[in-house]
Amino acid sequence: MMARRIKQGIDVRAYDAVRQNSGELPSVANSDDTSGIVTTLLTGGSDRPYVFGLTTWLISHGVVVDLIGSDELDLPEFRSKPEVNFLNLRGSQREDVSFVSKLVRVTMYYARLIRYAAAAKPRLFHILWNNKFEIFDRTLLMLYYRLLGKRIVFTVHNVNADRRDSSDTRINRFTLRIQYRLTHHIFVHTEKMKLELIEEFGVAGTQVTVIPFGINNAVPNTSLAPSNAKQRLGLRKNDKAILFFGRITPYKGLEYLIAAFRQVLIRDESYRLIIAGRPDRCEEYWGAIREDLREDVQRGRVLLKADFVPDEETEVYFKAADVLVLPYRNIYQSGVLFLGHSFGLPVLAADVGSLKDEIVEGKTGYSFTPEDPVDLARAIEQYFASNLYANLHSRRQEIQDYAAERHSWDLVGHITLRVYADLLRAPSAGKALARDTSSNASLDVNTPS
Repeated sequence: MMARRIKQGIDVRAYDAVRQNSGELPSVANSDDTSGIVTTLLTGGSDRPYVFGLTTWLISHGVVVDLIGSDELDLPEFRSKPEVNFLNLRGSQREDVSFVSKLVRVTMYYARLIRYAAAAKPRLFHILWNNKFEIFDRTLLMLYYRLLGKRIVFTVHNVNADRRDSSDTRINRFTLRIQYRLTHHIFVHTEKMKLELIEEFGVAGTQVTVIPFGINNAVPNTSLAPSNAKQRLGLRKNDKAILFFGRITPYKGLEYLIAAFRQVLIRDESYRLIIAGRPDRCEEYWGAIREDLREDVQRGRVLLKADFVPDEETEVYFKAADVLVLPYRNIYQSGVLFLGHSFGLPVLAADVGSLKDEIVEGKTGYSFTPEDPVDLARAIEQYFASNLYANLHSRRQEIQDYAAERHSWDLVGHITLRVYADLLRAPSAGKALARDTSSNASLDVNTPS
């Protein structure tokens, strides 16, 4: 078995320890303590894989869910489920409309959300993502939920995304501090994220639980063979295909991968680079990269799909590729990494955030120095000279098994359910608001610069 083989001689983090840590996870006396739970999932209208994985697990274990979504999350798997009350409050999020249309659309959404919250039966609100106006969401909307007596859980995927994007401000940190302090319990995906919440935002450690990032089970994985996937993309059988997948934005460091790719291409012309993902609010950055890639695309050395990749097409890219590269400059954790592992694809990841913690050297991939094309080129050549690449056909299933064990929704769901049960046994949030806000009196403007 993959998990057993990888663990031999390798120190990997065990989430069983998290489950047994009574200081971090609330205990549940028996299964009856989690029966009859009703919750609202506030999705921000996006992140289909995470919403699908969590909702599917919860409803399969008897939880009734009010799912606040959008057209993107209007999934057929939920329409026939009596346990899911899907409320499409967000509607369309198409970008190709006028500014006025966007403003009206967002305003209507907030009006519907506020009206829903006032009448909502669930006492538990679980926020997966904030909405469009972050400052409003973090402050007034959070206070509104608290005054309504809601118990609030927040899955924090990025502790401070603006710092990651080099656009951090005092008001950003101040409003983040308010939201984190008004939340009853916070989920994060790494110990580093938990430490940042404690040290930089004053959150009590007992209010934060580290959970795995659930494996992507929303994307179809058919019987399509890697050889056929290569053919569909116009690749030859012996081409060494390197994949960059997902939103294109400056913090992801695509330029370093391009530079490294050109270095290895000089020594081996069989390398091919696949770039699949939509540029995200970075016109100048993307314009420079697109111009730089023009000749490589024309000559067939780079396969470029600068657009959103639908779920039904995703497996083609991950099965055609021989390795996934994450050349990120800064990151907390990456869903793309786990998507790659769900297809059994090895990953080369920059040593930023907690990416290296998810890489078992020589078994699931390799790490390299961030913002260093030379070291990335070394990692690429190391991988393609390794037994991992030579035996990729058999190793794919092993990597899938390993990822499924470490990042199963069963593990994520049980931890989540325990937190839900503990919060619902607590006193009314409305009665506790004055006490909580008093204890959080340090919510002042003197946040770290």
